Amino acid sequence: MDNPYEGMQEWVQQLPEIVQPVGVAVAGMIPYIEGEGAAGIGILLGINPVVAAVSAMIGNFLSVLAVVTISSRVREKVVASRGGGGEPAGPASAAPSARRAKGQRRLQGWLSRFGVPGASLLAPLALPTQLTATFFAASGVRKERVLLWQAIAIVVWTVVISALATGLVGVLGW
Repeated sequence: MDNPYEGMQEWVQQLPEIVQPVGVAVAGMIPYIEGEGAAGIGILLGINPVVAAVSAMIGNFLSVLAVVTISSRVREKVVASRGGGGEPAGPASAAPSARRAKGQRRLQGWLSRFGVPGASLLAPLALPTQLTATFFAASGVRKERVLLWQAIAIVVWTVVISALATGLVGVLGW
């Protein structure tokens, strides 16, 4: 079978070696592409599978680290302004969209049923890690725990997709 990515692979191979993993890492920071998508794309474009996977994981984790740090700080300020807990002092914020509310209910159900580990591993099936991590941090889960389990989920999903992409490229001879 002809390789539909041959032209793109040649273009990527002409880039400086340092630019290739940086590009994969940047793609890994994008919600819905994330580590697994960025690694798969990198592999399809001819980047070494280990380099693509590691770069994608780093990019994905750095974006998760940023949103968890910000979400945790926001939560701390909100809790402090409430006097340590209880109901908000001011009026309630606008209600989330129906789609977002449905996603939050699903994630809350996974969190209740499977805990942070299970929800972290399952959530990439439906939501980006950045959204999952933000939800956990805003819900009061310790940021270290969120980061640990999001890192594990990023590694697991990226390794699985990288192995599949590497196998596909090998089978198709691309």
